[in-house]
Amino acid sequence: MKKRIRILLDNVIQKKHHQFRQNIEKEALEDFTRSLKEQDLPDVQRAKLRLSWVMAHEIPVILTDERIVFTKTVTKIPEIFTSKEWDRIKSNHYIHEMGRVCNISSNFSYTIEVGLEKRRLEVIKAIETQTARGNRKGIEFLEAVLQSIEDVLRLSERYALKARDNGREDLYLLLQNIPKKGAKTFHEALQFFRILHFTLWASGNYHNTVGRFDQYMYEYLKNDLDNGTLDYEDALELLEEFFISFNKDSDLYPGMQQGDNGQSMVLGGIDRKGDDSFNILSEMCLKASLELKIIDPKINLRVNKNTPVEQYDLGTELTKEGLGFPQYSNDDIVIPGLLSKGYNIEDARDYVVAACWEFIIPGYGMDIPNITALSFVKVINRAVNNHLIRSKDFDTFMENVRKEISVELTHLTILLYNIYFEPAPFQSLLMNDCIDNAQDISQGNRYNNYGIHGTGISTAVDSLAAIKKFVFDERSVSAKDLIQAVSDNFEGHYDLWVKLKYHTPRMGNDDDAADNIAIRLLDFFSELSSRLVNERGGCYRPGTGSAMYYLWHVKDIGASADGRKQGEPLSANFSPGLNIKLNGPVSIIRSFSKPDMKKIMNGGPLTLELHNTVFNNPGSIRKVSSLVKAYMDLGGQQLQINAVNREKLIQAKKHPEQYKNLIVRVWGWSGYFVELDELYQDHIIQRTELEL
Repeated sequence: MKKRIRILLDNVIQKKHHQFRQNIEKEALEDFTRSLKEQDLPDVQRAKLRLSWVMAHEIPVILTDERIVFTKTVTKIPEIFTSKEWDRIKSNHYIHEMGRVCNISSNFSYTIEVGLEKRRLEVIKAIETQTARGNRKGIEFLEAVLQSIEDVLRLSERYALKARDNGREDLYLLLQNIPKKGAKTFHEALQFFRILHFTLWASGNYHNTVGRFDQYMYEYLKNDLDNGTLDYEDALELLEEFFISFNKDSDLYPGMQQGDNGQSMVLGGIDRKGDDSFNILSEMCLKASLELKIIDPKINLRVNKNTPVEQYDLGTELTKEGLGFPQYSNDDIVIPGLLSKGYNIEDARDYVVAACWEFIIPGYGMDIPNITALSFVKVINRAVNNHLIRSKDFDTFMENVRKEISVELTHLTILLYNIYFEPAPFQSLLMNDCIDNAQDISQGNRYNNYGIHGTGISTAVDSLAAIKKFVFDERSVSAKDLIQAVSDNFEGHYDLWVKLKYHTPRMGNDDDAADNIAIRLLDFFSELSSRLVNERGGCYRPGTGSAMYYLWHVKDIGASADGRKQGEPLSANFSPGLNIKLNGPVSIIRSFSKPDMKKIMNGGPLTLELHNTVFNNPGSIRKVSSLVKAYMDLGGQQLQINAVNREKLIQAKKHPEQYKNLIVRVWGWSGYFVELDELYQDHIIQRTELEL
């Protein structure tokens, strides 16, 4: 790492740039919101004026030695509706999260290539077309887009003047070219992206993903390397500064915790034509992340049966550092699965992941991949209470489980209608077809599918395995006694609890007695979800990811038939249950590759916790790489690995000042352990450490 990068990195870690942040009074924010209400403005105009307000209040900051600029100084953005207005909207609309467009993947490539002046002309032409058609609503939207372009150009010009005043002729000249004109060099392309990404956050949009960065930035890098503008080390230096820029403002971004900000970058995989796309920039991104050891951007690797183990080695080097990424996605499973859900072949090949792991399409997707979640444990418990005594055999009971899943899905989706999002004019500029169609992205796009997470899959499977073995096969436990023990949280039922806890077949031990149940359960989830259609004509995609629901759902369920007591946590994502005996990682990947994951198309990674001493052994990198490759070759869909040390985590909780830079994987994102809420810290400490 070059000295300049070390200085920039240290400055961000020490938060020296925080001195430039403005303390805008709450009253000023509320005054702005009230003014919008008093003018009785349409929502698209309100969204337009909010971005204008934020960009006008931003103060250009150019830190010493920076070559990629734009630092957030406005720490809070105003609402476009008062609380009373929001109450009226919520009275007859479904509101997802904050009611803002989020968690989608922009088409950065086209705007970076042609520049904002050309985009401005395209919008003006579209206004002329819509004027001829008498489409007043479309014109209003396009005028908002036009204003957002002007706002970006004005702030960029202010940055250019600041650079000139600071004697930074290099930055001044760069900002005279972009973002007005298209980028010609790697440096210009990186700076252009920073401006676009900065503006999305300033617009109120959040979980703004990076997408297939190594694809749309590759030609800029290649041209500079070919013509001698940059050598490899110069390019790496620029890239590392670019990576650092993601971390300057991330504490200001909405999310469950710092780190949960959606800045996911996807590398490798096949391209839209079906050819392998891993390139020198892909490798350079892995190297930059390895050297910097910071939480953003989160690295995701696309792989397939032809991916050489050497590429897995590069990813494992990151895993060894305890960063919690890369996360791996298997093209051989994901692409056919997306095709089955109605995505066309070119778009399916171009998939990226959302903030965590959900599959989305750059430029064309207005999917909502985390709209709700099914609690498998809740469903199984309900089936036990409602049907177990009356079920003559296990197959009959499983049919009743299927009915309960159907009931729960209906319950979850019945309220997901008349959805409302705030307009997002600038985000719309970066999505395909919005300008030509004169329609804000909040109204939908080519793909408008909803994703349903599934929590507690292993606990549910283990519970069903216990019921099958003890109630129906051995008949050593009566249905009545099991129901009573679970209801009593196993108090007074110690012997039965021991039998369920320590003698039940477990998902994760390559035991067909459990794994075949997992296949059936996920097939139910897939089949029943496929019958549902959302109000925008999209499908519902089932997934094995849990997001934060693995903690939330515990509050709504009691004990379970696998011996888990009330209040004990569920595992995150697609993972073995907590606090059980496992045979090791090879058995785990065999178990979790048995279901047909092409049917489970909202994503959800198998999450493994490897003890960090695994990486101290000679050949450890190749061992872990071979494990990851084996899972993908067996038909696994997604995988993420934490390199952890329980004792170190316990010490970090006791002495956080000594472990400020300790990074862990939480569910689909990585964060600094000492900055997590205690609930997340404790869950991570409880996860099973595996050895190879």
